[in-house]
Amino acid sequence: MHRSLLATLLFTLALPLAAAEVRELTWSEMVPADAPPQVVEPAPIHDLSQLADALAGSQNEAGPAAMQQSPAAPVVEELDGQSVKLPGYIVPLDVTEEGRVTEFLLVPYFGACIHVPPPPSNQIVHVTSELGVLLDALYQPFWIEGPLKVEQTSSELAEAGYQMEAEKIYAYELPDS
Repeated sequence: MHRSLLATLLFTLALPLAAAEVRELTWSEMVPADAPPQVVEPAPIHDLSQLADALAGSQNEAGPAAMQQSPAAPVVEELDGQSVKLPGYIVPLDVTEEGRVTEFLLVPYFGACIHVPPPPSNQIVHVTSELGVLLDALYQPFWIEGPLKVEQTSSELAEAGYQMEAEKIYAYELPDS
């Protein structure tokens, strides 16, 4: 009798720990398996030395933004509420006076929404963060962790199919070759 009570108690205590486990998510997992094929995205660029020029250029261009590939692409509803970590590049939407990006789009490849048309909405996460990321650090990819919401949002740059309040933001390290 005591063993089953102890086992039940341990199982009950372990449930919140299992629920809090962070899932490493890939961009392809954010597209439903039965979704129609999407436009092939550019290969990720890991030489990010021109990011400052790209950001400055995108803010100074007088023309309209490039058309988004699929502004209402289907999303994976099962991801709603999951605690995830996702690698990607930051496209700033809001920068504090201290030079911290506190609202941004997370995208799978460099130059999305700046040099090339935005990717489909199911390949964009609208992220907010209290602490943010230094604007000077945006030349590199980041891991973003937090609860993912399946919810469409709109910004001046693109439609996003997902949202996240970032709990952790840290540099993505490329594996050694």
